[in-house]
Amino acid sequence: MLRLTSQKVLGSSRVVAATTRGFASVPQWATMDPHQLGVDATPYDVSNCVGGKWTADTKSKMIIPHPLDKDAPPIFTIPDTQADEVGPFLESLRACSKTGLHNPLKNPERYVQYGEISRRAGDALMQPDIAEFFTQSIIKCVPKSHAQAMGEVAVTAAFLNNFGGDNVRRLAQSFGVPGDHYGQMSVGHRWPYGPVALVTPFNFPLEIPVLQLMGALFMGNKPVLKPSEQVSIVMEQFIKLLQHCGMDPADVDFLNCKGPVAQKVIVEAPVRVTQFTGSSKVGEMLSAATHGKVKLEDAGFDWKIIGPDVDNVDYVAWQCDQDAYASIGQKCSAQSIVFIHENWKAAGLVDKMQANAAKRTMDDFTVGPVLTNTTQKFLDHTNRLASIPGAKVLWGGKELANHNIPEQYGAVEPTAVFVPLEEMMKEEHFDDCTTELFAPFQVVTFYNDDSLDTVLEATERMSHHLTAAVVSNDPAFQTKVLANTVNGTTYAGRRARTTGAPQNHWFGPAGDPRGAGIGTPEAIKLVWSCHREIINDNLVPAAWSQPKTT
Repeated sequence: MLRLTSQKVLGSSRVVAATTRGFASVPQWATMDPHQLGVDATPYDVSNCVGGKWTADTKSKMIIPHPLDKDAPPIFTIPDTQADEVGPFLESLRACSKTGLHNPLKNPERYVQYGEISRRAGDALMQPDIAEFFTQSIIKCVPKSHAQAMGEVAVTAAFLNNFGGDNVRRLAQSFGVPGDHYGQMSVGHRWPYGPVALVTPFNFPLEIPVLQLMGALFMGNKPVLKPSEQVSIVMEQFIKLLQHCGMDPADVDFLNCKGPVAQKVIVEAPVRVTQFTGSSKVGEMLSAATHGKVKLEDAGFDWKIIGPDVDNVDYVAWQCDQDAYASIGQKCSAQSIVFIHENWKAAGLVDKMQANAAKRTMDDFTVGPVLTNTTQKFLDHTNRLASIPGAKVLWGGKELANHNIPEQYGAVEPTAVFVPLEEMMKEEHFDDCTTELFAPFQVVTFYNDDSLDTVLEATERMSHHLTAAVVSNDPAFQTKVLANTVNGTTYAGRRARTTGAPQNHWFGPAGDPRGAGIGTPEAIKLVWSCHREIINDNLVPAAWSQPKTT
């Protein structure tokens, strides 16, 4: 069923027509209809969940504005939980011991139960009505194209299906090593931490928190989830789905609050590990507050190097556009800078990239609000880079026309700034050129065979190493770049991209011992469990006699 909605833009006769897909009915476990968010004069109230009970009883609320229309009603409110209201959360977390809710020797039946919960939840997300329910919920919070939002739901469903059946308990698979004598064997186990926390971002309001939350639960931990305020409603509804699928409501606490209050809970509980996805500044603050008890998936100034072998130009241009501007550039894996070999100039690669960027429009949410930067901050950064000698704005660099996006958000055209490689490498420019803006923005520069080592030096000097792409089918070129870079998720080959975070491979940074992965069994075990060695030594020899004291 297709539903056509229209929204008048203040100060313009233009009408933004957005084609959305409806669903036959709101799921039975759901407590809101996403189509009514930002329409009803009385906004929906998101609740906290603690100790298995849902409650919105806090002294104050945070109002989440409509991200596309500052004159529309808010899309929802959330509890603004204060420091003097977190007692129940502290009590709930402290009730979980360091041995967790289950481990290989304690309550092992819970591994089987979570395999079934995961299977049921995965099946639910594959049902068209429920998939569309979450897709529309995402779009209302973080306007992005229907394909991008639905892709997030599909990845989450596939992840949940991956861990149906026995695959949860296989995450905790132990191994034995023969001992020194008869009756002795050492056994390595994956052990939970007990009380843990997740602090999750706005840009993937379903995929990132679900994959990390389920990993924490699979391994036997008791998590408290603190989502980003702008998108809290998505995980509220998913937790209700988990409870419908058989999860004990007391297994997950759901906390809506500002950052300092979340930190108070994490420090005072105390939480034994916190998985944080978001800005590097906040990640470092949490790392200091918890004395390093964090797993971080933070900043991502992500590079793409396009090699000397020119082919499939239209495809490479399309992928560059997708990497830089899909989801309005608000991906930690977005293409932040592209180093293009000069051989591609004659092929018109940059012109094709510009033509693709020009096709993006608010009508289908391929452009839209930037939720972490204002328009002015975006334009100031653009102008700063454009002021570098030899630099220029290639396209964009302007505020969107005919919009009604709230002032606290950004409203900008997809933008690219060319900066000469030699100028970018100068001390006075490098940090600005490699600052992640988390918006539809990229730096473009050229290099040649003689300056490849300078490009590799640039990747070495960058501070965070999340994703990267080496666009080349030349094995010698590919090998040199891969051997001298460290990014944790790196695509190589003609179809290489930076924005690849499906459920089937590791996604996460490299080069930082605090780095957190997501999605795979290896990521789950790394982030949500620790190693415990138990040495079984049972049999005293019948002929034993006491030796000389040493």
